[in-house]
Amino acid sequence: MGKIDHDAVLRARVLLLGSGRLSLPEQVGAYRVLAEVNAKAYAPKLVDALLWMSYESRDPAAILALTAEAVEAGRRMEAGTPNRAERLCRALDAYQSALFAVGRRAEGRAVCEEMAEAGRTGELAIILAEEGRFAEAAELNERAARNGEPHHRFRNLVEWAANLEGAGRHDAASAVFRELLDESRREAADQREALTVLTWELVHFSRMREAAGHEADAADVRREALAVLEELATTGEPRSWSCVLSWWVTLFALSGRADEPLASAESPMPVFGTGLHRSRSTWNAFLGTLPELEAEAADFREAGRLPELVDVQRRITLRAALRDGDRHCRFEERFKPYFDEGVALARRLPDDPARLARALTDRSMFLVAARSFENAYADFAEAVTLLDLR
Repeated sequence: MGKIDHDAVLRARVLLLGSGRLSLPEQVGAYRVLAEVNAKAYAPKLVDALLWMSYESRDPAAILALTAEAVEAGRRMEAGTPNRAERLCRALDAYQSALFAVGRRAEGRAVCEEMAEAGRTGELAIILAEEGRFAEAAELNERAARNGEPHHRFRNLVEWAANLEGAGRHDAASAVFRELLDESRREAADQREALTVLTWELVHFSRMREAAGHEADAADVRREALAVLEELATTGEPRSWSCVLSWWVTLFALSGRADEPLASAESPMPVFGTGLHRSRSTWNAFLGTLPELEAEAADFREAGRLPELVDVQRRITLRAALRDGDRHCRFEERFKPYFDEGVALARRLPDDPARLARALTDRSMFLVAARSFENAYADFAEAVTLLDLR
């Protein structure tokens, strides 16, 4: 600690004791001064104020400076300070996000590693998965599950299964996803889970089993999904559900991961399998490929290369869904043309039933999200027939 400016300390105390409402910059200025003489009392307040300032800023450089200072203040908090670990983790989380936002990925990863050492592994798992290090990410997912870290059943289990599958551990991935699916079956039977969510999970699980080479298992799960869809088409949802579109977006995006370039530290990809905690720079770069893909689609269309056109059109649709597929406003109107075109193009490939079945399945699951259950059932029934006839 340097020489204390007692006049500054007095002014800070007077400012905080005044009757007027202080702005955030004024609070931060006062807490900075007082934290130098009484870290126990004022370092926590400084951390909170700095983080609030960073949340309100739109300047990446300012956010980086504020969150770095918040981390420094958090580390100065004395042992035994109430909520010390939680405050420091919040500061570290904001700091790593700011580092990634300005392209300082290696430093951001180091901060995530520090958070993982403190018991918060989720951010590091995301970063590793972005770089294609799926086995390491899956180990962190497993550690989080064992240690009882904050848990969102769908998000955590889908992410874990996705990382296991990315690492080539298909049976282990199926075991994790089956845990989610079994619980969804039980909850749907008690009307504590939406049948729409159960349908999406069943269809995704059938894709997982097929990708792992278990055709009979995949066929059984598809028939179960078709039965649930038939119930939806006949009677609808037993009760009203809201805010489930993110479930559809997550699983639809994950179904397309194999069609995307391999991720690496030099060329990271967004994490397929979770809708949260994407690195903004990675996310922007991924969505930024849309013009390139649309140009490819135009070239394939002109050249009459239908198989390639079907595939690239699906990648375009996936990006559109990831960008704003969880927004309810004009949902069906905005997305139906993408899926209709995918089916129409695939129907022009009579010798390629697999592509048509995939397009029909994609549109069916979208129609489930749009609550057009009868049409969804018709599409998926056709897809199941095509797959069973192979």
